[in-house]
Amino acid sequence: MAKKLFIDLEVCRTCPDCVVECSYFYHPGNDGIRYLRETAEFAVTCRHCDEAPCVASCPSEALEKDENEIVKRHNMRCVSCNTCAYACPFGTILPELVPYFTSHCDFCMGRLGQEENPLCVQTCPEKAVQYKEVRADEKKFLFEVSGNLVVHSRPWKKEDYI
Repeated sequence: MAKKLFIDLEVCRTCPDCVVECSYFYHPGNDGIRYLRETAEFAVTCRHCDEAPCVASCPSEALEKDENEIVKRHNMRCVSCNTCAYACPFGTILPELVPYFTSHCDFCMGRLGQEENPLCVQTCPEKAVQYKEVRADEKKFLFEVSGNLVVHSRPWKKEDYI
């Protein structure tokens, strides 16, 4: 099994200020952890509202729901007005995760040696970001968000509240 980037959102949310660094070389000073957190939050924390007020409120049509009902942000359309964050009735879109500067993460694919870890893993003091062999397991609240990212978080499910 290949190693994947793993984010424990339960731990990540406890840090008052994120000090994780990113080595995505196309954008010096990039804060790739924002991209990872946004992707993870939209996938497992977003309530996936039927009406999706966040999507409807976006003046630049930067948000849409994909085929799995997960909200996606088109970074090149987003003007960072934070209207989506204000429109979200549950407060799951965090304004600090919607930067105007387009952050991105390439998961350090093809840039790591055999035993090397990405810079974000090396600089996360709480070990909320790790690089390890991990599989999705819904019983343990581990969700594969992409082929290179697994997230630990208790997801919100509509069925639990109906």
